[in-house]
Amino acid sequence: MSALPLSGIKILDLTRVLAGPLSAQMLGDLGAEVIKVERPGTGDDARAFGPPYLVDPDGRENNNNSFYLCANRNKKSVTVNIAKPEGQAIIRELAKSCDIFMENYKVGDLKRYGLDYEQIRTINPGIIYCSVTGFGQTGPYAPRAGYDAIFQAMGGLMSVTGHMDGEPGAGPMKVGPSIVDYMTGMNTSIAILAALYHRKVNRGEGQHLDVCLLDTVIASLSHYAQIYLVSGKMPPRRGTWGNGGMPAGVFRCADGELMLVVGNDGQFARTCQVLGSPELATNPKFLENNDRVVHGKEIMAIFAGLFLKNKVAYWLEELEKAGVPCGPVNDFAQVFADPHVRSRGMEIKVDHPFEHALSLIRNPITFSETPVKDYRAPPRLGENTKEVLAAIGYDDAKMEGLKKQGII
Repeated sequence: MSALPLSGIKILDLTRVLAGPLSAQMLGDLGAEVIKVERPGTGDDARAFGPPYLVDPDGRENNNNSFYLCANRNKKSVTVNIAKPEGQAIIRELAKSCDIFMENYKVGDLKRYGLDYEQIRTINPGIIYCSVTGFGQTGPYAPRAGYDAIFQAMGGLMSVTGHMDGEPGAGPMKVGPSIVDYMTGMNTSIAILAALYHRKVNRGEGQHLDVCLLDTVIASLSHYAQIYLVSGKMPPRRGTWGNGGMPAGVFRCADGELMLVVGNDGQFARTCQVLGSPELATNPKFLENNDRVVHGKEIMAIFAGLFLKNKVAYWLEELEKAGVPCGPVNDFAQVFADPHVRSRGMEIKVDHPFEHALSLIRNPITFSETPVKDYRAPPRLGENTKEVLAAIGYDDAKMEGLKKQGII
């Protein structure tokens, strides 16, 4: 097997919370050396984002919580106070040997410390400096701070998410997880990988990357936003209804729910056969997909009544035989117990000092020649400070002095 794709790449990661750390984690999974810089004493803001927390050998909770653990494996943690000149000097020294500098401070914050792109590239002209922010480096909102839910609202995602108008509980709804953070993390990784390639073929030329949550969520709206741009009309909230083929949505069965997506006319005919109502496939109102879209409420109501006649497992088995896309509505316990998910190895175990077999979610990318197999537990706060600083010439006496001053 070859080395991991990013072996030899070194990243200085000053990002916090979720979007930036997720990107740095992905790059770390792929073989990059990621040096995570945290505040002495408190660390990444994510460490204080609530339970559940791991407990140490004495049974005490600590700052290794689920929010932090999900985005910080395969990294080294170094504590540095960048508000102090001595701390800034450490960051600049580390940046000299790094390929990538990642940060998600408010626009202009790092300039005060001499750690902005213009100043970092004077000591490392080939540096790829990636800024991850809420609103981007330009525009009237650039100075603002923000979190995932703000961008779900401002970017339009909440306006097309939730129960349909006229239904109980109708109105804008937030997507459960911090999905904009996750998508921004992926965009950040794409940008960094593209910049690495550009540097390779353009004589070592570095650049400044500007990735933000608001741009990301707007772009993610894809065909929904395109409907508006083409027609000038807002697509409605559709609840659990699908976005193309019809009928599509969550249907209640005798003992639970399933998700069905009928993607074409052939699938519709086969579904009607499974449901015991083959005549629906020849009804002029439902012949073609566009007809079923026009009469969506009617066909969805008919299907709703038919699905109540049997159990989830029965319908899933029969629809699978008929080649109709469908699936159970799983909770997390069912997801990680699913035989296919287990065969794909989506739950991995890592050895953490506070939990011998800590469960994490594996990197979702699979390589034939450079598989990601080794996962290191998310580091404890400052776990690697001594190791990393020693590599750039700081001896024990100097580090002890910096520690006493609160610099590291």
